[in-house]
This record gives sequence, C-alpha cells and structure tokens, in this order.
Amino acid sequence: MSRTRTALLAALALVAGASGTALAVTPGDAGLAAVPCTVDYKVQNQWDTGFTAAVTITNNTTAKSSWSLKWAYAGNQKVTSGWNAKISQSGTAVTAANESYNGTLATGGSVSFGFQGTYSGTNAVPATFTLDGVTCNVDGGTDPTDPTDPTDPGGGTKVDNPYAGAKVYVNPEWSAKAAAEPGGSRISNQPTGVWLDRIAAINGVNGGMGLRAHLDKALEQKGSGELVVQLVIYNLPGRDCAALASNGELGATEIDKYKTQYIDPIAAILADPKYASLRIVNTIEIDSLPNLVTNVSPRATATANCDTMKANGNYIKGVGYALNKLGDAPNVYNYVDAGHHGWIGWDDNFSTSVQTIKQAATAEGATVNDVQGFITNTANYSALKEQYFTINDSVGGKSVRESKWVDWNRYTDELSFAQAFRQEAVNQGFASGVGMLIDTSRNGWGGTARPTGPGATTDVDTYVNGGRIDRRIHVGNWCNQSGAGLGERPQASPAAGIDAYVWIKPPGESDGSSSAIANDEGKGFDRMCDPTYTGNPRNNNNMSGALPNAPLSGHWFSAQFQELMKNAYPAL
Repeated sequence: MSRTRTALLAALALVAGASGTALAVTPGDAGLAAVPCTVDYKVQNQWDTGFTAAVTITNNTTAKSSWSLKWAYAGNQKVTSGWNAKISQSGTAVTAANESYNGTLATGGSVSFGFQGTYSGTNAVPATFTLDGVTCNVDGGTDPTDPTDPTDPGGGTKVDNPYAGAKVYVNPEWSAKAAAEPGGSRISNQPTGVWLDRIAAINGVNGGMGLRAHLDKALEQKGSGELVVQLVIYNLPGRDCAALASNGELGATEIDKYKTQYIDPIAAILADPKYASLRIVNTIEIDSLPNLVTNVSPRATATANCDTMKANGNYIKGVGYALNKLGDAPNVYNYVDAGHHGWIGWDDNFSTSVQTIKQAATAEGATVNDVQGFITNTANYSALKEQYFTINDSVGGKSVRESKWVDWNRYTDELSFAQAFRQEAVNQGFASGVGMLIDTSRNGWGGTARPTGPGATTDVDTYVNGGRIDRRIHVGNWCNQSGAGLGERPQASPAAGIDAYVWIKPPGESDGSSSAIANDEGKGFDRMCDPTYTGNPRNNNNMSGALPNAPLSGHWFSAQFQELMKNAYPAL
C-alpha cells in the first residue's frame, strides 16, 4: 500500500473515532480501485451502556453466494441482538454471516445489517474488517478465490503457508519424555502437536501445561523470527464414533457444552493480542467427518454411534463452529482432518468426503475461507511414498488395484492422495491456494523389513507385497502398529501443494490400551489395540498388528518409542 493511501485511511479512521462512524472508502474514490471490499460501520444511537449500529458491506471482487464479515473490538463491547445477519461473538471477536435470503453479493453489490450492543468505557469503532478472510477498506487485500489478486496481502492478513520461513514450537513436556529415553535426545528437539483432547486440557491436566502456558513458552522460543504453534482441536460430542480407544468426554448430544466450554475458551485465548505474533495452526477434529462417509448405514462398516452422529448433525455443527470461532484471528490457521489414503482413497469415499467437509465448512457461520487447508494421516501409519510400485502397474494382466493390499483403491500412498485431495477440494469450491499437511510422525517403515526394490512379478499380490514400504498386515490397522518407524522429519513446503510434513501425533504416545484399563478419561478398550484380535470388516478381518502391553491412548509408551526410533526412515 502506498504511503499516500495509508495516510488517507488513517485520517478517515481518526474522523470515524471522533464521530462514531466508520467512513468507508468507496470504489469510486480516486486511486483506490484495488480496494476489494468496503465496510460502512455507523453507530446510530448511543446511551450510557448501550448502542445500535448499522453496517453496510460493498463487494468489489468476484460475486458471492454467501458471505461472512469479521471484526474485533478493542474495548468492552458486546452484541446482544441483530437483524439481517447471523451475528455471533467470542471474546472480542465478532462474526456476521448472511441469512438465507441475503447471501448473494454481486460484484459492486452491497448488503446491510444492524445490531444492538452494550459497552463500558469507550465505544471505539473496530479498526479492521475482513470479508471472507479478505481485509476491507485497504488496497492490496487478497481474495483467495481470485487468482488475479495480489499474493502478498501485507500485515494483518493470513500468509499463504504459515510454515514457510518459520520455526515450529517444540512442546517441552513431550521433549522431556523423549529426552529421558535412551537415544531419545536425537529427536527430542522436534516439533510436535499440542493435543487439547478435553476441556480440562485448556488449563492443564494433572499439573501439566495448559494452552496459555504453551503459548507463553512459544513466545520464548520465537525470538525475532516467525514461529508456528500446532494445536489439535479434538473433543467433539460423540468423538471417534467408529472406535473406542479415543472416545471423548462429551456425549453425542452435548454440542452446546462443546461450543461454550471448549471452543469458546480456546478462541478467547487465541484472540489475545499477546499471542498475535505467533502463527497458530489448528488441526481440526481428527477421525470425525470421514466417519460420516464410511462408517454409517448401509455400509457394512457402519456403527450405531456413527449413525447417531450423522443423524444429529453434531459433527457438522461442531466442526463448523470451531472453524468459525477459531478462524477469527488473522494469525490462526485451520486445517481440517481428511483421513488418509487407506480410508478415503476409494471412489465411494473420495469426493463425498470433500463434500462433507465443505458442508461443515459452511455451517455455524463458517465459510470455506476459514479453512487454510487439510491434514492427512494424522496419528496414522500410511507410507508417504511407495517407491517400488505405482497405481498404474500391471502384473500378469492384472492391475495393482486388483491386489489384496490396494483392493481397488485409487491411491497407494499419502503424498499422491493428499495432492489429489487438495485438487478435489479446489474443484468443489475451496480456495485455489488451499494447502495440505501430512503427518509423518510414524510412517517411515525403515529397519530390516524395509524393501530395497520391487517385488517379484510372479503375480500381482507377490509384486505388491514384496515391494511395499508400508509393512502393516492391512491398511485398515491403526493402533500401535508393530514394526513402524519415524518418518520424514517436519519440514515446510516439501512437495507441490504440501504446506508441510508435520509430527502432529507425538511419537511415543499410545493409540490405545492393549487390554481394558479403568480410567476417568472417557477412553474405552478397542480390540484393534489388542495384538490377539482377529479383526473386523474395517480391516477385512485381519490381525490387528498392534504392539502388546500398551497403556491408554495419549499415555507414554516407551516400547513403541524405542521401536519407532529403531525403524526410523530416514534413519536416525
């Protein structure tokens, strides 16, 4: 932005502060044709503790079929009621989304809404407004759906890839456990995710660090450069409807508790200006939305719990609410869980999963612009790249897709799946710059069992089984897998369309207990974590492949940690 334009807008802001009116710069103003949207915010009436305001949005970019306007108050203002928009507030952050009758916003078109609020002290006009993630009233804003817009939006807006040019937060609690293991100091400085898997985790469990403590420590680690903090938002009502080991604390109908006691407090902390210099990446609700595609009736893999969650809509509502509330701050980046190739890669699952995520991303006031990207393979074991066979190979006249391992999947590994998933998301209306994360914490599959070349061409099964990097018994096995190793170390921009390889699942934390263990964490006993279990339809009735003597999910599992280091690829 030129200094002349900056000065003009600053002058307008000063006038607005004095009069209680935000004077919008209109598209016709000289030299300001690049302004993507304008907002006219007027305080119409004001009394001791209350006020009414009128807001008019003008869209100067591509036409919209829905819209979401966001701002944050500097003072103690609260919206109490509104009209012609769905208005919600979390802390100082406010979101106004269209009603069903006024979602259309043509190029050059305007829409108005109003509200009543309370205040104490001053009633300052908000300094910044964003329309679907684009900063209004300034030039140089970016429209994620318009490839002709500038790629560098300047301060106050999201960067294209939060991992680019940034360090990533090392969780000191995990780091200490890793360093205490023999040989663990080789990886104890790696960044891992901070899991907020219950309400109590926000303030810290059993004397451990809460969210603010982690963010404060992140500020210490940051120094003068950029730093990413990775959070796992993981506490939906009826969580993990197709598994038992990671069931959560909230029942299927407790959506209001999820909103008010879990998401709202997290959003308030993330919106604290103290943490504005951090880049906060949220992994949103793993193992949730894909279950609404694959594990509901009439599928053979259906569970009663997943049927319940599809019927009551609380996964959709919960994810939408989280995206809306957590995406309010310009330094917060939401990545929605997209399963993994061995779950979503089949024709029946692939496109429908994107549709389901989009449904959630446009629910509860959220828009697709609240989604920075998607994450695959979270806490799973799917190989990053299968080097020795491709989906296009054939043996003896049979396609690799006909092998028992691939089983008609369209993808053989996570990288090809993630890149294709990203393109399908763009095709279905997500931003063209949307990015992908791949969790590589446990998908290295090194050690002596790692193949060094293609399998024999005796038949298609021999060929695939002899050459595959992923050494699981079945691609549906997910709990504490025997023989697994650490994968690629966390890194930014490793491949086309991939924002980063990440270690969201901290290596050494159990997926679930091998036998029933009484606990107050809401975690059940899942037979997929029992090494003697002979399977179910979701793993085609194969052995579970799980390690023995595992503790509850999330608890430290020294034997697994040692095995992951032993089988790391690249080797430690």
